[in-house]
Amino acid sequence: MQHLLVVFAAYFVVIASPGPSTIAIMGVAMKQGRESAIFLALGVVTGSMSWAILAATGVATVLTAYAEAVFFIKVAGGLYLLYLAWKSARSAMSPRAGGMKSMTPARKAVFYRRGVLLHLSNPKAVLGWVAIMALGSGPDAPPHTLLTIIAGCAVLGLTVNVGYALLFSTGVLGRAYQKFSHWIEGALAVIFGYAGFRLLLSRS
Repeated sequence: MQHLLVVFAAYFVVIASPGPSTIAIMGVAMKQGRESAIFLALGVVTGSMSWAILAATGVATVLTAYAEAVFFIKVAGGLYLLYLAWKSARSAMSPRAGGMKSMTPARKAVFYRRGVLLHLSNPKAVLGWVAIMALGSGPDAPPHTLLTIIAGCAVLGLTVNVGYALLFSTGVLGRAYQKFSHWIEGALAVIFGYAGFRLLLSRS
């Protein structure tokens, strides 16, 4: 139980801290509205849990042993972050932010897919889940420990990410976005660009 509490606390700190995924959820919530941000958040959690399952089955450990695989994930993640930076920069330079579009099933799938890709293309998520599984599953841990870790982290992930979507899609922040949309999109472009270049230039 003590190991599980440490794992959940560490995971909560990581997912609640500002990062590319949380910043993306905040931006979409203010610009596109609550439903768009929720589907993006669900995609982020799906991507995270995908790495969790791979770590639990040992696939992620094997993956991290090959520098080429980690390098490929790092390049893909860096390029995707730069793509998001370009989209934000283009939006910042547009004459005026457009209104929120209706959420069709196709648009829901787009935001969900974006969230999945945002997390799957993060090599730090792979290493983080390998560390979490190693921390939570000691030699005397019962067989169901890994399942408990995944289930508990899934609940935490949903709570935090969907919570950000709900918080930043409030009317006050939505109106603030409409008023300062160019500045907000410009800031998002800088954040995503910095994260992308930092990921591409990192040695690990």
